[in-house]
Amino acid sequence: MHGRFSYKSKDQLILKARELNLDMPYSEDLSPLTESAIVNGFPVTNRMVVQPMEGHDGEYDGSPSDLSRRRYLRYAEGGSGIIWFEAVSVSSDGRSNPRQLWMQKKSQDKYSFLNGDIRKHANKNGFNPMLVIQLTHSGRYSNPEGKSAPRVASLNPVLDKTAPFILSDDDLKRIQDQYVIASRLSFRSGFDAIDIKACHGYLVVELLAAKNREKSIFGGEETEKRFRFMLETIDRIKDEVPDIIVTTRLNISDLYQGGFGVNETGQADFTEPLKLVEGLQQKGIQMINLSMGSPYFNSHITRPYDNPLPGFNVPAEYPLEGVVRMINGTALFQKRFRAISFVGSAYSWLRQYAPHAGAAVLTNGGASFIGFGRNSFAYPSMPSDIINKGKADPGKCCITCSGCTRLISSFKPGGCVIQDREIYGVELKKLIADGH
Repeated sequence: MHGRFSYKSKDQLILKARELNLDMPYSEDLSPLTESAIVNGFPVTNRMVVQPMEGHDGEYDGSPSDLSRRRYLRYAEGGSGIIWFEAVSVSSDGRSNPRQLWMQKKSQDKYSFLNGDIRKHANKNGFNPMLVIQLTHSGRYSNPEGKSAPRVASLNPVLDKTAPFILSDDDLKRIQDQYVIASRLSFRSGFDAIDIKACHGYLVVELLAAKNREKSIFGGEETEKRFRFMLETIDRIKDEVPDIIVTTRLNISDLYQGGFGVNETGQADFTEPLKLVEGLQQKGIQMINLSMGSPYFNSHITRPYDNPLPGFNVPAEYPLEGVVRMINGTALFQKRFRAISFVGSAYSWLRQYAPHAGAAVLTNGGASFIGFGRNSFAYPSMPSDIINKGKADPGKCCITCSGCTRLISSFKPGGCVIQDREIYGVELKKLIADGH
């Protein structure tokens, strides 16, 4: 049964976990979060990561706006060891909304300026973050003109409401070219790493699951064909842009029928994701950011929350179950592939206790980095507070009210409507006044 966060102490939280037969890691010692690491030879100053969260506030040419810059400079000052940029489209028709960031020649210089300012702001505050750009094609969830224009890998019996446009092999080859071009531009713009986004229902993860894609070199029953687009794209980037680190944010289970990492009934089955990660390891991938579910279909899976979006049903499970599911799934992969650094997700619902859970996970070897998405919107300076003060401020943490998600799902600029109310609280009031 679903419930809201109402814990006055760690003991109450741990007791609730026991009542649910969940083993929730917890440590009073937060020092593991402040330890340094090396990824592909790059020194990462601590184990805290800004997870990719779209702001829906780019310019129409795909470059960062003043509001985008504000968000990333706050991350820079906040002290996270890795700033994992939000989804940046590789093409105009693959944008999730008209204001999604887009890496193209016209926008490259703006990213260069932004990255330069990020480093200046971070260095001034004693930090030196790794900058990762998440490159994507939205596929099924493409809305380049503000209305749905899906471009899918294959049909899906659960997700399809109408007959979508199915991309041909030639279409996919062109999109692969766009990934390589965007990767080259990203390197020139000062990014340290490129994430080939393979999660949350977008094109690449759909290709990983495209068993019913017929007569195609990029789909079918054989995993070699379904994995081909992703692995071949990685090979091309590593060959044509050799000085940039390549990584991925990967769904280890979509948790719906026809998705990736599921059995015939839509329940988690990690057989194919484990096989894929083995292939990624053979390609020299040394860092992977893990996720589950889809924000469009079962958002509570990787974003457990107190309040659902208006008009959506409250999920049957208690939010803590989602937190622990993601912790356990990440640990399975981290302990199987010890040479890869895995980033864990779904911590924000824990509020001020999230760093304590993350520190315990690091100590137990269940992940190498701990990621914060919605909490980075609300409390970008939490890493700095942990480093300099030894604790997080409970009054600044994300309260998983879904206000930011409500803005983003309506194609409005996304951010924390509580902690950053002078901008995003105002946006939410406008949205409500308009009847949304």
